[in-house]
Amino acid sequence: MADKFSDEELQNLVKTPGWKDAQGASGTLEDVLKAGHERKQRGEKPGAIQQLENEIELDMLQIEKLWRYLGLPV
Repeated sequence: MADKFSDEELQNLVKTPGWKDAQGASGTLEDVLKAGHERKQRGEKPGAIQQLENEIELDMLQIEKLWRYLGLPV
């Protein structure tokens, strides 16, 4: 994995495009986070999220922190 973003940097990136996950969701980081959250609520695996430009992957702890930041239940 390449360099990791800090929590603050990720929160500042939620409206940025250029993200995708392993299940095919793409768009802004917020779009991909919400799609992963919906899968988790259905009992499915949320999947890894990747920034297309830099190939930076977010781990599950980062994803859950961002869900909380967006006000999504965990």
